[in-house]
Amino acid sequence: MTGTVVVAGGTGGLGGAVTAEFLAAGWRVVVPGRSEKSLAELGSAEALHTLVVDVSDPAGVAEVARVAAADGGAPVSALVNLVGGFSSGARVHETPIEEFEAQLTLNLRPTYLVTQAILPLLMAAGGGSITCASSGSAVKPFSGAAGYITAKAGVLAFVDALAVEYAKDHIRVNAILPGTIDTPANRRAMPTADTAKWTPPAQIATVLRVLAETPGITGAHLPV
Repeated sequence: MTGTVVVAGGTGGLGGAVTAEFLAAGWRVVVPGRSEKSLAELGSAEALHTLVVDVSDPAGVAEVARVAAADGGAPVSALVNLVGGFSSGARVHETPIEEFEAQLTLNLRPTYLVTQAILPLLMAAGGGSITCASSGSAVKPFSGAAGYITAKAGVLAFVDALAVEYAKDHIRVNAILPGTIDTPANRRAMPTADTAKWTPPAQIATVLRVLAETPGITGAHLPV
């Protein structure tokens, strides 16, 4: 067994593929979710450990860390942060501050809290990998999504800060910048879109596993 990876957001359209990718590669995988139903859709595997918690709550992420650390034979050596959400609509002068702040909370708070809880486990294991999902729009913005774009740019800044702060602990920290991911939710939201250039979740999942398993890559903002 390679070790334990925590996949926060492991029940989503991308997260399910990421969970399957790590399981297939021999990892022990811990996935928090908001409901038993969403977790049940991941299937069952001996190396898969799921729990119903709110990862925007400190008590919830403490429970995630407890489950992650429960197997001494598979120390925590990777964290993948996929929790987040997208919202677009009006331009800034027409958007209430509550909508702007909601995007910051959704896309940054869980990433911070889960990372904060898992860092001591990575340090105890002698190092490891953290990868966070940002967005291509963080570096190539479009109109009508200032809250989302600002939040995803914040994820990049957080990754850069972590890469510097924990380099001496041998913890590598990277970000992926997806474009549009070919998920059922995106197909429902954009039924007339040309999906030819959308990225299959399985391709991104492979990139995330490689980042977790490859020494020497840190501080990268990787388009996928």
